[in-house]
Amino acid sequence: MTTRITYWIESDGRYLGFLNDWPDHWTQGDDLDDLREQLRDLFDTFSKEVLPGIRKVEELEVA
Repeated sequence: MTTRITYWIESDGRYLGFLNDWPDHWTQGDDLDDLREQLRDLFDTFSKEVLPGIRKVEELEVA
């Protein structure tokens, strides 16, 4: 299973990123591997639990 992520490096060298399905919830890591681990934890939490206030982006078929 895979999911898409967006990430970047800040001027202090820390990595910031988010899961594209939940773009409002950023996390950070000391390096790319650490960031990926943090994002895996978010994915696990967001995909298994119904959390109030957590917005999700998805595709809608219209035709």
